[in-house]
Amino acid sequence: MVGIAFIEKMLNLDEARRYRLVTCGEEAHLAYNRVALTDYFQHRSVEKLYLNQVEWYAQQDPERFLFHTSELVTSLDTTAHSITTSKGRVINYDYCVLATGSESTLPSYIPPERAEKTKGVFVYRNISDLEKILAYSEQNHVKGGRAVVVGGGLLGLEAAKAVYDLETIAKVAIVNRQAFPLSRQLDDEGGEIVLRRIEAMGVEVLTKTSVKDITTTSDGVLTGLILSGEQQYDAQIVIYAIGITPRDDLARKSGLKCKDKGGIVVDDSLKTSAPDVFAIGECASWKDNTYGLIAPGVEMADILSFNFTQVETGVGGFKPRQMNMPDLSTKLKLMGVDVASFGDYFADKRIPRGVPRIQKTGIAPYEPLPKSSSNQHTKPSEKPVWEIKVDESNGADGDQSVKSTSNVATTITSSVSISTPSTNEGPPTEAQSERRHTKRHGTAQDGPIECLTYRDPFSFVYKKYIFSADGRYILGGMMVGDTSDYVKLVSLVKKKKAIEDPPSKFIVGSGGKGEEDGADLDDDTQICSCHNVTKAAIGACVQGGIDNIGDLKAKTKVGTGCGGCMPLVTNIFKAEMKKAGHAVSNNLCPHFAMTRQELFTVIKIRNLRSFPQVMESAGVKRDSVGCELCKPTVGSILSSLYNELVVAPSHHANQDTNDRYLANMQRNGTFSVVPRIAGGEITPDKLIVLGQVAKKYKLYTKITGGQRIDLFGAQKQDLPEIWEELINAGFESGHAYGKALRTVKSCVGTTWCRYGVGDSVGMAIYLEERYKGIRSPHKLKGGVSGCVRECAEAQSKDFGLIATDKGWNIFLAGNGGSNPRHATLFATDVPPSKVVRIIDRFLMYYIRTADKLMRTARWVEQFEGGIERLKEIILNDELGICEELEKEMDGLVGTYSDEWNAVVKDPSKRKQFRQFVNTDERLSPMEVIQERGQQRPADWPKQFPPAKMRASAITTPKSEWKWRKMASLQDLNPSDVTTRAGGSSAAVKYGDSQLAIFHVPNKGFFATQQMCPHKRAFVLDHGIVGDDLNGDVYVSCPLHKRNFRLTDGECLNDMEYSIISFDVKQEGQDLLVLLPEFEQLDAVIGTSKWMVKQATAEVMSRGGGQGIEIAPLDESSASHNTGSACGGSGTSCGGNPALDW
Repeated sequence: MVGIAFIEKMLNLDEARRYRLVTCGEEAHLAYNRVALTDYFQHRSVEKLYLNQVEWYAQQDPERFLFHTSELVTSLDTTAHSITTSKGRVINYDYCVLATGSESTLPSYIPPERAEKTKGVFVYRNISDLEKILAYSEQNHVKGGRAVVVGGGLLGLEAAKAVYDLETIAKVAIVNRQAFPLSRQLDDEGGEIVLRRIEAMGVEVLTKTSVKDITTTSDGVLTGLILSGEQQYDAQIVIYAIGITPRDDLARKSGLKCKDKGGIVVDDSLKTSAPDVFAIGECASWKDNTYGLIAPGVEMADILSFNFTQVETGVGGFKPRQMNMPDLSTKLKLMGVDVASFGDYFADKRIPRGVPRIQKTGIAPYEPLPKSSSNQHTKPSEKPVWEIKVDESNGADGDQSVKSTSNVATTITSSVSISTPSTNEGPPTEAQSERRHTKRHGTAQDGPIECLTYRDPFSFVYKKYIFSADGRYILGGMMVGDTSDYVKLVSLVKKKKAIEDPPSKFIVGSGGKGEEDGADLDDDTQICSCHNVTKAAIGACVQGGIDNIGDLKAKTKVGTGCGGCMPLVTNIFKAEMKKAGHAVSNNLCPHFAMTRQELFTVIKIRNLRSFPQVMESAGVKRDSVGCELCKPTVGSILSSLYNELVVAPSHHANQDTNDRYLANMQRNGTFSVVPRIAGGEITPDKLIVLGQVAKKYKLYTKITGGQRIDLFGAQKQDLPEIWEELINAGFESGHAYGKALRTVKSCVGTTWCRYGVGDSVGMAIYLEERYKGIRSPHKLKGGVSGCVRECAEAQSKDFGLIATDKGWNIFLAGNGGSNPRHATLFATDVPPSKVVRIIDRFLMYYIRTADKLMRTARWVEQFEGGIERLKEIILNDELGICEELEKEMDGLVGTYSDEWNAVVKDPSKRKQFRQFVNTDERLSPMEVIQERGQQRPADWPKQFPPAKMRASAITTPKSEWKWRKMASLQDLNPSDVTTRAGGSSAAVKYGDSQLAIFHVPNKGFFATQQMCPHKRAFVLDHGIVGDDLNGDVYVSCPLHKRNFRLTDGECLNDMEYSIISFDVKQEGQDLLVLLPEFEQLDAVIGTSKWMVKQATAEVMSRGGGQGIEIAPLDESSASHNTGSACGGSGTSCGGNPALDW
């Protein structure tokens, strides 16, 4: 991370283009965010961790920046000013920057040779380590076993959380030498709060002990640990997080001065003992200190890039910057607990109260950078062309690097940035050397100190702030559970600014409510400590025209480190936008100039019943078709109000693909089948039926965390038959496809459990049966636990109940996922007869007022007045609407009907599930492979090359194409505008090619290829048809929302892609499409040509950009396919994360 930070800063500051940067990284991956390593266990996608997306690299001028992955620097010749890589590449340099990071430390009883032979011993440092842990956890002898993390520091807790979330691991333990975890960041009182929170999760923490050795089988399989008291402790996996060692082996071999305990010695200008060689990040030892946090490393990158580019400029010189004692303030979420420490947070341990604080200051001499030879810089070619490919000459691993196809020769100063194992810096860890808590932040008041502490063991909150004795200056502190004031307090410490409020206010707060928008922060307050982004920098970006968070992050890197600053960043950004006169719009979409809540009210008051009525009554343009944002939102509102069947003709075209086909579409274009299993209770006979259906239709079967059984891989045309069999067995839709209630999870409660005090199964079934099928702004999940042992995880659900001996405790607004939130205790000891009405009110008020795609957690967080205000409304009926909310919920509950039952009984609705309307033949959308005894689709490559499909690729000129009947009018079910306002679509087969035909009311018929080139998925007929305010009609791919214009196939939100469109005309009841002979069309868009196969992923994962061949085009069109082989959009939804369903 420090290596890429240095490169970015150099590219930004080197306006004179004096330097050419070349970097080598040992890992196969591009620079990624190690601070977010634990997230990898959730999404398993390294691309989501990339600090810059692939296209950023492809866009760089090769005369300024080249990079090589999977290439280790093996030698550094400081005399010849050159480096040699593992692939024999020799690179000459003028300056060399070492950003080699560090490696995890193993204990002395596990030397390298033993570690290599032992199975089950891991460290937690990079993607490779995580992949090894994931793979090993799937082995049969590990499943259901125990994972032990040795080390209770920052990295140890990160590792513990990662294995805690693995389904294959039943038990997790932490071994910590100290009495409490995080002993380098917290005192004993703060550590105890963290310890209690970890233990409450079911994680065992062994304190005041250490590991002496490990035990293994004869063939080297880990079986356990030997603790310091000779205690044998069973374990199937052990992860060591006991510290890091600077990666200085290359420097030592090259003769650079290094510390005995590790680290490349650097001076105040970050220069090593060798001429023109510098070191930054974890590998650098400055004043006998190495730093395992990202912020000091980024500060080093900042200093060095400044000195390279700003000391001598065309507008005069500038004094070189020098390294100062870095700020070691830290704010992270560990094991679900917010933890922060800032300033001199152990001053009270080091300086007794009443003893004056003595400050020693000194200025180290600086030495300017030596002047390099001044070489003439040649202007590069106007637009270099890039590709990413595998260097096949170096084995299977290859060299996944960007290479310039430009032949322009330049002679400019070059700088080599060597990163081993990659251009990444490590996640938050303890520094290898003992952190020295010397006085880093002097204040205007040197003298005795005083502390204020606050400890709330019930809410797991602890704060300790250290002040000067007169209370005018804050010197440091620590926080557990509540870190909301972190940014403000760090700013006060750094600026040595006298505080205006009494110290007690910092502990107890001001009592203010609402979101923190940074209004009381100075402009130079550091908002993002990872990348040193200030409040003023955010404001300057808004003034410079940036109007969205994505562009702000790209410009400043704010929030791309640990991500903990993003809530405050978002609020400051909104405040700055409002201040600049262009506040962030909350409008639903361009078609409706109002929020979802406002539109909900309009539809309800005016009793609007269909999308055309809504558009005519409240739309910006009364004749608009709508779009992929407003159609599903209006469809959801109509369902929340009237609960009519979503498959009815008047609503069908408004639904996103999942609701349209009453099943979740998977990445290969097939669908999942998820019947409702209320409360997780199921009879043996129903289990047998599920097995029989899965076996008959060859469906992949999985038991989910929501206590039901999912069947994957169902062909669209088989869905009605599958559901007919399930309905006959007593099943009904589980609504896994809808923004509706999914499940209400339960433990067995009093039904079986000897600890149960409440009938959790009965309550869960009642609630699930009551709320099933009710549409809401986002999905809903519930949980019911029969006692305080909380086996149903009710406190992580949108609504949850936990039985007490007096009734039920109600928890609201929790959720898991990428941004988890612990549910809030809303009401205690509620009698069972009162529970349902409270949940009725909560859900109905949420449905009324939340924004589109907003979970209950986010809704409560943004609710004005917060949870206390919500209690007044829901429990005390302050607004006088509780009776109305209850009646509305009763009305919705009374209108329920099973959607799949309606489809199965209606032949016209069953016809909508055909794969092709012109034949019963089938085409497989993706190769199917076998894994663990079941079928699944072949892997997607990590990155597809961009593809612009053009009609000019077809060898026969369009003048020779013929009109061919492909469908009938009845196949698309076109009707009048009141029932089919959104249009209709169907797929047809022509030879080996697949086409999609669309009908858009008042605009006519359109046809395109069926395949979306972004992921090679044959799904476009499933997409929503929309239009923009210019009247351009498009289809939105249901997978990742690439919008293709139906008239010419151009992608409106990703210029890397386009599709082929075809002319359509109607003759009587027939629909004719202008097409060439099918053999010629198959050569360009044939299914077998574009089908993703397992071999495709294997080739492209090694960097082979041509794993799927793009049809050869004529010369005029060829230029559309010469871009980066990995240059596709890095966003999952065409730049709009709100569409990532």
